[in-house]
Amino acid sequence: MNISGVLALWYANHKRALPWRETKEPYKIWLSEIILQQTRVNQGIDYYYRFIERYPTVGDLARASLDEVLKSWQGLGYYTRARNLHKTARHIYYEQGGKFPGHYEGLLKLPGIGPYTASAIASFCFGQVVAVVDGNVGRVLARLKGIATPVNSNKGKKELQQEACQLIPSHDPATHNQAMIEFGALQCTPGQPDCPVCPLKDICHAWQHDQVDLLPVKAPKRKKRLRYFYYIDIHFNGSLLLHKRSERDIWNSLYQFPLIESQRELAIHELGNTREWQDLFAGLNPQIQAVSPLYSHVLTHQKIQARFIRVHLQQTNAQLEQSYRQISPKQLPNLAVPRLIDKYLKQEKYPKNG
Repeated sequence: MNISGVLALWYANHKRALPWRETKEPYKIWLSEIILQQTRVNQGIDYYYRFIERYPTVGDLARASLDEVLKSWQGLGYYTRARNLHKTARHIYYEQGGKFPGHYEGLLKLPGIGPYTASAIASFCFGQVVAVVDGNVGRVLARLKGIATPVNSNKGKKELQQEACQLIPSHDPATHNQAMIEFGALQCTPGQPDCPVCPLKDICHAWQHDQVDLLPVKAPKRKKRLRYFYYIDIHFNGSLLLHKRSERDIWNSLYQFPLIESQRELAIHELGNTREWQDLFAGLNPQIQAVSPLYSHVLTHQKIQARFIRVHLQQTNAQLEQSYRQISPKQLPNLAVPRLIDKYLKQEKYPKNG
C-alpha cells in the first residue's frame, strides 16, 4: 500500500479550512506553528488572526515592544514561546533583512525553533523533504508500526523520526506532512478513533493486534509540584503596586503584585509573621481589606494554589518604592499578566478606583 498516497487522498477529502494552509509565507507559517504548540486549533486560530491583524509582517512584530507582544499573547500560556517569538522576529528583521532561512538547518538555529517547527516551515514553505513529527504524527506512526517505545522518550522520538523519514515522498512533502498531522488530529485520535472506516486499517499493527487502546505508549509524567502563592494587592494613593517578574521561573516578564510564596498553605495571621511580609511592610501599618477565595491554576508540571490579599496603605517605604511601580487601575488592561492574576482582576472588576 502506498501510505503517502492514501493519506494524500484522505486529506483532500477531509482537511479543515485553516488560514495558515492558504499561504506559503514563512512568517505566517512560523507564527501559526508557534501558536499551536501546546494549544488547541480552535483556541489558537483566534490568536493567529489577532497577531496577523496587529503584526502583519515580521517587521511589525520585531518593532513591537516585548510588553506589547506578551499582552497580545496573554491567555495562551507557555510564555517562553512569546519571548522567543519576539526575539526571533527581531533577529530575522534586523540581522537577516526580514527574510527567513530557506532551509531546515538555518531555521533550526533560530531561537525557539526546534526540529518540528523547522521541518514544518522547510516543507510547507520551501518544499524540503523533511518529515514533521508532532504528537498527532507520533500517534499515527506508533499505531501503524506497532512502536512500543514510549513516544515521549528520547529513544521513542528517534524511532518515530526514522519511521516518518521512510514514509515521506520526494514529491510534494508539504501535502504529505499536512496529511499526517490532520490524520492524527481527525481520524487516528487519542480516544475512540473510528478504526472501522480508517483507510490504513488493513496494514495497521494496532488494529490488527487489538492494541489501539494500548498505543502509543507514554512514560509516566512526573508528579506535579504544588506551590502556594500569596499575592498582595496593595492600594496606595489611588494606585496599585506591581512589578515585572524576572526570575528564571514561570511567567517571566509578566507583571504581578508583590508575591509571597510558601511551601504550605498559610493562615492570614501566619502570613503576617513571615519575613517577606515584615520586610515588605517595614515601618508601615498595612490594613487588610479583603482576602480572596482560593484560586487554582494547573501548569504542565506545577499546580498553583493562590490567594489575593487586598491591603490599603497610607504611605510607602523604601522597599516598595524601589521594587514596585505605582500603576493606575486604568493601565491594567495594557499590561501582560499571568492568567491567574487576570482571573482575579476580572472577578474584582478591575480597572476601578484604587
